[in-house]
Amino acid sequence: MKKICALFFCLLTYIVVGQGEKYVTVKRTFEVMGGAFDVTVISVDEELGNIYILEALAEVQRIEKLISSWDKASETSLINKNAGISPVSVSWELYKLIERSIQISEITKGAFDITYTALEDIWKFDGSMSTLPNNLEVKEAVSRTGYKNIILNSKDQTVYLNKKGMRISFGGIGKGFAADKAKALLVSKEVKAGIINLDGDITTWGTKATGDKWLIGIVNPERQGGLFSWLPILESSVATSGGDADFLLVNDEKFTHVLNPKTGFPSTGIKSVSVFAKSAELSDALATSIFVMGLEAGLALINQLGDTEVIIVDNKNKMCKSNGIILN
Repeated sequence: MKKICALFFCLLTYIVVGQGEKYVTVKRTFEVMGGAFDVTVISVDEELGNIYILEALAEVQRIEKLISSWDKASETSLINKNAGISPVSVSWELYKLIERSIQISEITKGAFDITYTALEDIWKFDGSMSTLPNNLEVKEAVSRTGYKNIILNSKDQTVYLNKKGMRISFGGIGKGFAADKAKALLVSKEVKAGIINLDGDITTWGTKATGDKWLIGIVNPERQGGLFSWLPILESSVATSGGDADFLLVNDEKFTHVLNPKTGFPSTGIKSVSVFAKSAELSDALATSIFVMGLEAGLALINQLGDTEVIIVDNKNKMCKSNGIILN
């Protein structure tokens, strides 16, 4: 994920509100799930605020262990290990995440697909590749993908990948899911307000200690580093998928790390996608989907969905937005 926003907060600034009650804004940053985890909470004092933040961190670490495809002991790894062999019993939490992922695959016509992982066998965006995989390699990898090959059994609460060599991973939805879970934990503990930013997947609740709304700055793609509008994020979320974060350069041609699970090749035509929705999970998944779907299909999808908006920047730095976005 690539951030295209600038968020500004006051750290440990006391503000008098209401009946003389004082609140403090506490912010801390950690490294988790392969990226930066920024947590800001509005609390009655700094000590309590820090306790809340550490609880949010522990929740994200718990989710990471649950969904990690790198941790050999995780439920996700167990599902992958038993692909084409047998169904695997999983926790209800993971089962429902996979179920929601399949639903998003359906509405995006396969642009979003947690079985894309087989493509990572042939595409490397760590600087180690100097040539493109050939068509036969791509075709073989694609044969081990397809969300319709995920078999769910709600009665037994099992997940089965019906092809050998299939794997699932949650790179396009996991951080949004974790951000939502951390927010839900803090809300359950009656934390007044806050904002969570997990490597560009952002979710908020309440308002700043001043009563002002949380704001996200929209970058002008034609002016490097320049902001030209601010959007309020009130009880909402935003996630950005960007092609400049990791890429492959072959013969001076740039290939984005966002892979099309249907073709097996990198997506083209879009530079970044920012989706605004009620949950960070949905924002995350739709941002990935639209990057694959392309400009016209992506806008058409968002304009049909309720309480969801998008800003898309194409590879010519042209910005397009859904019907509900109003920029100053």
